Amino acid sequence: MTVARSAQLGSRASPFGLTWPAWLGPGSYGLYALGLVPAVWTFTLAVTDQLGADPLKVLERSLGLWALRFLVLGLAITPLRRLGGPSLVRFRRTVGLLAFFYALFHVTVYLLLDQQLDIALIWKDLVKRPYITVGLLSFLILVPLAVTSNTTMIKRLGGAAWQKLHRWVYLAAAAAAVHFIMLVKAWPAEPFVYAAIVAALLCFRAWDRLRKPARTRNEKVRTSP
Repeated sequence: MTVARSAQLGSRASPFGLTWPAWLGPGSYGLYALGLVPAVWTFTLAVTDQLGADPLKVLERSLGLWALRFLVLGLAITPLRRLGGPSLVRFRRTVGLLAFFYALFHVTVYLLLDQQLDIALIWKDLVKRPYITVGLLSFLILVPLAVTSNTTMIKRLGGAAWQKLHRWVYLAAAAAAVHFIMLVKAWPAEPFVYAAIVAALLCFRAWDRLRKPARTRNEKVRTSP
């Protein structure tokens, strides 16, 4: 085997024309590990008491914020391609699952460390703080999306039904953005920036759906003899 052939097997082309190691390819364990670095780092800071006066609050919010970031990143993949950017569609499943993992960590810290699995206390919190209900709604939407995010479920549900189910990610992202806005006591810019990005992605999705028939007709014209 030649050196050039070995290099080709050990790396793959990126959307930007560069090459990267195969262990960072779409769906690889290395890519998941890289995506979970912020969680490991934040948990490490929490264990070593380096998250300030209220480490539990910082831990919860940091994990929730990363969930929102990955949701936004996943929603931005299609608009990026439509607007002439690189195609990152192969990474969408990995990004979506990372969003779910961070949301799961966020909810687990709240239930286990914050509320200590006290059902009465959790229910009281849900009634008293609507933003928790909105955040829980976002998480519950992500659960079936994560469970069905594999080839087996795509075949079992059928492509059309699977796509229809996974459009609920837009509602999950919108609920997460609203949850972020509602939980802050002051009016910092960051939650509104994320909300604006999610709103823009939702608008792009609606616009793209409206122009889909015209795009389909144009493609038929180009491919007709």
